[in-house]
Amino acid sequence: MTRKPDWMNPLGRPWAIRTARTAYANPWITVREYQATAPTGHAALYGVVSFRNLALAILPLHGDGTVTLVGQHRFPLADYSWEIPEGGGLIGEDPLVNAQRELREETGLVAADWRQVLRFQTSNSITDEQGYGFIALDLSQGKTDPDETEVIKIARVSFREALDLGLSGALLDMPTVAMLLRAYHLAQEGLLPEGVAKAMLSPPADARGD
Repeated sequence: MTRKPDWMNPLGRPWAIRTARTAYANPWITVREYQATAPTGHAALYGVVSFRNLALAILPLHGDGTVTLVGQHRFPLADYSWEIPEGGGLIGEDPLVNAQRELREETGLVAADWRQVLRFQTSNSITDEQGYGFIALDLSQGKTDPDETEVIKIARVSFREALDLGLSGALLDMPTVAMLLRAYHLAQEGLLPEGVAKAMLSPPADARGD
């Protein structure tokens, strides 16, 4: 693990919990309300959404520099979201095993080469959710097995197109944008297979005048 520089040392006291109660719970989340003391010493009311699963994000990266994205209707914002394959894995279980399952279920893809390249927190002011990002390489196609609530559309697009869509705001899913940027950084630094990185970084055909 990379040593943190001195400027990252904490300032002030941590939050302190005085009382806690569960306001709501279902098989996926628990909402807790806390009477707490802030780092400033002031009393504060705080609500936290606790997740029973880790967040998993998988970037399927093909040898020709394309990536597989999935599209589906999302309930909370009542929108249609294009994103990389994502899902959840029970806390305490191997994130890689669950990521492999999620990729197969949503896309039918099976990868021979898996690389964990990112850890992240989502909206850490109101939730304790943590996640892992994986790049899946050396892909082969199998059958999908989506959840009973999912109607998934699959698209295979160039990495550069997906990255441009993420940076322009056409893709809004945070783990998707973060993983595309992470993959771009790894390719630039020579930390992905050479042929894959070269294909990823090649400009789109229309930009080359092909």
